[in-house]
Amino acid sequence: MKGILYALLAGAFITLQGVANARISRDIGTWQAATLTQFTGFAAALLILIFVRNAEWPRLKQVKPLYLSGGAFAAVIIFGNVTAIHHIGVTLSVAALLIAQLGLTFLIDGNGWFGAAKRKMGLPQFLGIGIMIAGVLILKI
Repeated sequence: MKGILYALLAGAFITLQGVANARISRDIGTWQAATLTQFTGFAAALLILIFVRNAEWPRLKQVKPLYLSGGAFAAVIIFGNVTAIHHIGVTLSVAALLIAQLGLTFLIDGNGWFGAAKRKMGLPQFLGIGIMIAGVLILKI
């Protein structure tokens, strides 16, 4: 249950961030908005880290360099999200984003990529993605 609550919270904040970034980008530009967002996100995470104090920095050496680049993906995420919102609106952007996320996680889980436990995907999972795609097509009408 706790995991679902965190996922719902994250989903809500992704939407709020996308809307805020789209508005900021109108005033200063998309890459500038992405830069500002990355900086404020870093500052917020650093403050939380300082107050929580649960970091295990010595274990950083155990992390594969490929995974350390994960934070850089945020620049592409922000740019893509902001640009999509400008072109197709918030609702359709979030719906398409969710389908892309679910589709890729479907591949990751089904193939056991990146050390994820390999899970069998069957008809119910394929139907779920199909229904989501149908929902986006209906939203687009």
